[in-house]
Amino acid sequence: MILKNNGLSPIINQEIEEGFFILTYENFTETNLKIYRNVDSNLIQFHFCYKGDSVLYFNNGSYSLANSEDNVLLLYNPQRELPMEIALAPDTQTITVLISIKKLHSLISQEAEQISFLSDENIDKKYYKENVITASMAVVLSQILKHQKDSSLSMLYLKGKAYELLSLYFIPSEASNLSECPFLVDEDNVRRIRNAKQILLSNISHPPTLFQLANEVGISVKKLKEGFKKLYGSTVYQFVMTNKMDYARKLLGTGSYNVNEVALKLGYSNSSHFIEAFKKKIGTTPKKYLLSVT
Repeated sequence: MILKNNGLSPIINQEIEEGFFILTYENFTETNLKIYRNVDSNLIQFHFCYKGDSVLYFNNGSYSLANSEDNVLLLYNPQRELPMEIALAPDTQTITVLISIKKLHSLISQEAEQISFLSDENIDKKYYKENVITASMAVVLSQILKHQKDSSLSMLYLKGKAYELLSLYFIPSEASNLSECPFLVDEDNVRRIRNAKQILLSNISHPPTLFQLANEVGISVKKLKEGFKKLYGSTVYQFVMTNKMDYARKLLGTGSYNVNEVALKLGYSNSSHFIEAFKKKIGTTPKKYLLSVT
């Protein structure tokens, strides 16, 4: 099911198969977005923080876990229900995968003993693990967030990506996935690409040129373009435009700026260029969007 983001509902709330769910949340407001969802004790939770910061709360808020950008948390407690209580900071995008222990066992039955919390001796114990989102996982997460939600094949696409995401999580090495881009095997290169992403986000209104960005992070333009596409699933230009229009939507949502003022804040000398870019990305004009949120 695809839901409108009204500050309370997920953008995607889809049951892939029985006991297998995928949910995505995006917070484009200026305040924290609070999420609550009951989760059965037989479900394993994977919380991928693709962008921004989030906090997971437990025991009525008495205990919390931070989940920052590029991190994934795995949570499982077969002894009691573990409801989702999450606060998303502004400009945060997360993807949650819920899968029953029975379903996961059926998918990886032959390898179950190699995964510590699925072994016979640990299967009834609670489990927590924090990992870094790898380059391959980041690509799949980006594809899930950007896929055509109204497509007739949306369900099939999400199902395939959910399986791919889980397989990448449990594969111990990315060698096979990164063979097409050996540059990303080097963690220092990955760090430079992620640094480039942060620089873009910090200067989204007036982003640096590719040459300036490559020079600042210390790699060639060619490696920047190839590495960025592999790591984040989009070109640098596409990434900038997506986040620039998200920022425009945020500014319009405050009700404090008109269309021309937002265009100027985003570095457009001609508001018509901004209107064209906004409509292409968001699907409606800035004026209509402004009217819908004020």
